[in-house]
Amino acid sequence: MRKFIKKILPKPIVSVAKVLVTRTKLAFLTLTQKSRFLSSFYYLVSNGFSSEHQAVIKGRKAYYDSLKDIGETCALLRRNTHRLEKGLIMRPRRRVFAEGFIQETVDCYKDAIKASELAQTEKKWATDVLDEYFKIIGSTTLIEYARKVYLEARQQHPESFETAAEFPSEGAAYKPYLYEKLPSVDISFDELKQLFIRRRSVRWYQDKQVPLNLVQQAANIASFAPSACNRQPYRFLFCNEKEKAITIAKCAGGTKGFADNLPAMIVIVGDLSAYPYEKDRHLIYIDGSLAAMQLMLALETLGLSTCSINWPEVDANERKIRKVINLKDYERVIMLLAVGYADPSGGIPYSQKKLNQLILEDISQ
Repeated sequence: MRKFIKKILPKPIVSVAKVLVTRTKLAFLTLTQKSRFLSSFYYLVSNGFSSEHQAVIKGRKAYYDSLKDIGETCALLRRNTHRLEKGLIMRPRRRVFAEGFIQETVDCYKDAIKASELAQTEKKWATDVLDEYFKIIGSTTLIEYARKVYLEARQQHPESFETAAEFPSEGAAYKPYLYEKLPSVDISFDELKQLFIRRRSVRWYQDKQVPLNLVQQAANIASFAPSACNRQPYRFLFCNEKEKAITIAKCAGGTKGFADNLPAMIVIVGDLSAYPYEKDRHLIYIDGSLAAMQLMLALETLGLSTCSINWPEVDANERKIRKVINLKDYERVIMLLAVGYADPSGGIPYSQKKLNQLILEDISQ
């Protein structure tokens, strides 16, 4: 409708109307930014965040539902297992800790350990950390009751979960280890800098299919990125069917002119069902972006170039992409990532970066 009105009205009138609309919006913003109450009123009129609001609420509901029906991963068990690990490595370590959440943890574990879908690695991690916790923790009435619940669950499910350990913990257990046990790294600063320089935003690709196994390799080590309480509230949706990849790319802005040559696409999706509280709603973007950067670097070492594509928080774009890929109501697109074998003759923007005081401010004094 707006486009039609623009076409039939004379351009001078359209220009004047744009100025009036902009001034009206500015006046409304000036008024409503003065207090939280007025700001809330502004968003009763503007629906700019409405889809995010609904997704956060649906995510909270899905979080509580997931505790009754545990699937391939369990956000509560992951979070509390990580909290126990932080208590185990504390210096000095307290004789008694985690009383506030240990019963919640073992109750969740009791259900999780018998869940057929839950990942074996997740079961092993929770089991090994709880074993370590109950081995060293001091005795209180609350802790002894939690210990009883845990041991009963272990007796009913005594399996050892034989899975390889990625990190150098004692006896290949999934539990805390010492920094000195980490492998040495031979990569120099200059070599790392060259990898960073090599990883550019590539928009022109060879017409060559991207192997799933290489992307899986990169995704596996991208998951080593830091994540708040190790909940990892994201997933990578990979498409190497060219026509579908192009359709996905065109759902975002900023791809006009180069989308038609993209051979494959990764959609990085955040999962709001990992959190019971609104205060954590931004963690999907933080954790997902940390993992995305490691994914891009890992792909580069495998000969695959990438281009991160901004995802706009616009309902129309959201509706477009949901027609192409299956997303849960509480999942949000974080970004798109084009991936493929770079065309050697394709251009790369210079993109001069901020350096020195423009990027780092010393606030020590």
